[in-house]
Amino acid sequence: MTLVDQINEAANFIRTKTKMAPEIGIILGTGLGKLGEKITIETTISYEQIPHFAVSTVEGHAGRLIFGTLSGKKVVAMQGRFHFYEGYSMEQVTFPVRAMKAIGIKVLIVCNATGGLNPQFRKGDMVLITDHINFQGQNPLLSHNDDKLGPRFPDMYNCYDKDLLDLAEQTALKLGYKVNRGVYVGVTGPNLETAAEYRMLRTMGGDQVGMSTVPEVIVARHQGTKVLGVSIITDMGLPDHLEPCSHEKILASADLAEPKMTELIAAVIERMQL
Repeated sequence: MTLVDQINEAANFIRTKTKMAPEIGIILGTGLGKLGEKITIETTISYEQIPHFAVSTVEGHAGRLIFGTLSGKKVVAMQGRFHFYEGYSMEQVTFPVRAMKAIGIKVLIVCNATGGLNPQFRKGDMVLITDHINFQGQNPLLSHNDDKLGPRFPDMYNCYDKDLLDLAEQTALKLGYKVNRGVYVGVTGPNLETAAEYRMLRTMGGDQVGMSTVPEVIVARHQGTKVLGVSIITDMGLPDHLEPCSHEKILASADLAEPKMTELIAAVIERMQL
């Protein structure tokens, strides 16, 4: 079965569970699943039910699709994402992005929890992703290209949509929230970085580092979906002032910062012109 066949099978199954055609897809990252509570839910579908979907194995990832309305727009939210470090292939990690496109999304909002590399950032800050560096050693577009999905050599110009970035920044200011802009470095994980690695990634031009997002964004751009990326800084990777960190601490930091992230995304969606 080809990838296109798998996408169609997943999309057809989803259509048997909901008649909604979402305009916006949202990927909720580590500890950021509560945005789903703001959605007026029409349907929820467990990943386990959907053909060719993987299953979330990481704490803080519920593992279901939520269909409904948020700020007057039809949305589908991934309450939990897949990671390369879980042992899934890049195709499996990004398959939901393909499926969401097949059922109608035009915009993808990706959220994540990241480690700060920029010394001007602080734990709890929100960062709008302006660009990324793929340091994961893999690419979801490797192998035969099917032109039905996108071009062989997709351009990464305007990878993180400039109009959506400006909208998010203006919306944050209107809400009274400080937001930074920054370059996201995608690594494989699952271990956190060494002090030497943090120093190298900062020297390379990174402002924050995480273990997701890059594959989903590459696929989104391959298929022509606009992207907005928003991060919460949950820990700081400053090599000369490094402190012990754990997944539990990251979840706790994400939980504290989540309300403002939730409010920002809801307000951006309300102002979004589709």
